[in-house]
Amino acid sequence: MYIKYATMSQTDPNLCAQVLVADDDEALAETMAEALQRLGHVCTIVHDLGSAEDELKHGTFDVVVTDLKMENEDDGMRVLECAKETQPNAEVIMVTAYGDVATAKQALKLGAYDFIEKGADFDLDVFRNLVNRAAQTVLLRMQNEELRTQMDEKYGVEGIVGTSAAIRQILTTVHQVAGSDIPVLITGESGTGKELVAHAIHNNSQRKKKAFKPLNCAGLSSSILESELFGHVKGAFTGAERDRQGVFEYADGGTLFLDEIGDMPMDMQAKLLRVLESGEVVRVGANEPTHVNVRLVAATNHDLQKLIKEGNFREDLYFRIRGVEVHLPPLRERREDIPLLVRHFVDVFAGEMNKTIHSIDDDVLMGLMQFDWPGNVRRLRNVVQNMVVVSEEGVIGAEHLPVEIRQATGEDSRDSQVSLGGLNLNHLEKQAIRETLRLTAGNREQAAKMLGIGERTLYRKLKEYGLK
Repeated sequence: MYIKYATMSQTDPNLCAQVLVADDDEALAETMAEALQRLGHVCTIVHDLGSAEDELKHGTFDVVVTDLKMENEDDGMRVLECAKETQPNAEVIMVTAYGDVATAKQALKLGAYDFIEKGADFDLDVFRNLVNRAAQTVLLRMQNEELRTQMDEKYGVEGIVGTSAAIRQILTTVHQVAGSDIPVLITGESGTGKELVAHAIHNNSQRKKKAFKPLNCAGLSSSILESELFGHVKGAFTGAERDRQGVFEYADGGTLFLDEIGDMPMDMQAKLLRVLESGEVVRVGANEPTHVNVRLVAATNHDLQKLIKEGNFREDLYFRIRGVEVHLPPLRERREDIPLLVRHFVDVFAGEMNKTIHSIDDDVLMGLMQFDWPGNVRRLRNVVQNMVVVSEEGVIGAEHLPVEIRQATGEDSRDSQVSLGGLNLNHLEKQAIRETLRLTAGNREQAAKMLGIGERTLYRKLKEYGLK
């Protein structure tokens, strides 16, 4: 048998989770459901394994709360197994007696989100927070998957993740320019995802069935770069044992992406400009030109106008490649995208390593959002990959953060020796609120959670300190 609890008053409609509570202690099950009901969750109560399996097979749930032992000692583990088979997006929380902690830890290895001990000192606040965190994990995962699906359908790109205003504007611009052949210049620091944007432009264009060919111009001598761009004929130079296409010919009918074009030698800039103006390439060692039809997308992490003033980049080439400019902001200027990026990379690497990561501690996300990220998304990707590798029992905690991030953000108390003695408490509180709002891009609900205060208290503090 089961009982459904619902509520019409929701403090947070985004966290109205569907929760299955399975416990043979009817009083405890009803207490847990009522505690969650006050937060706006919808609860279904069952008291045995059979009813739990029936609900999991025919219903849809975000969070499953199950007693580790009901009629049989392994009932909770069987609920977990059934949930993983029938509700792959749900998170499972085990409720266990003191002596069953070892079994509960085994459940974590099998994919449970977390466990909580029951008894006379069962803390409903801790329980509610645990369920809320599990629900937030599910919500974030679903938002990430939905966002990627929408971007794949609308923009034909995979890997650009974010909901910030900057990312939305970039994707809008990509959609607007992709249908034409106008040259595009993508600017931004290293690691911001310039090649992903170039792919998006190609995949959304009429050239998408033809080749997309990238070439990084950094560190290549003029002779090597000329051969890479335009190709060569057999015997053109020592080692040229056969004819070879350059990237212009290879990308004929498609898109050529020249990365780090600001590092191109000056003599090659002149040759590139001539090809862009004539639409013809001449292989090294050949005389006859070959006509090519290529859409050019270029990228750089340099300030090209500064290079022009210094005499290191041709102004006529700059105007030729800069039909439309797309600027990618550094990650530190779109911190609100970090939680989605982290979840995205966790899913990617956990899948590759055949690991289950069901929980990312709030302290981890806070530390990652505070870090300034030299290296941008590329470095964040590497950090998350390392954390997935070293994580155990399905949880990424603060101990998995690299030392340099813990030190830079104050997560490692051994390296944080700043004295706060003698400072005005109101000033500290105001600064904490201001910095947290900056980290959350003005999201007051998220800021209140990070600060450990209620939203009403935060609103009152904002008014008191004159913060917007």
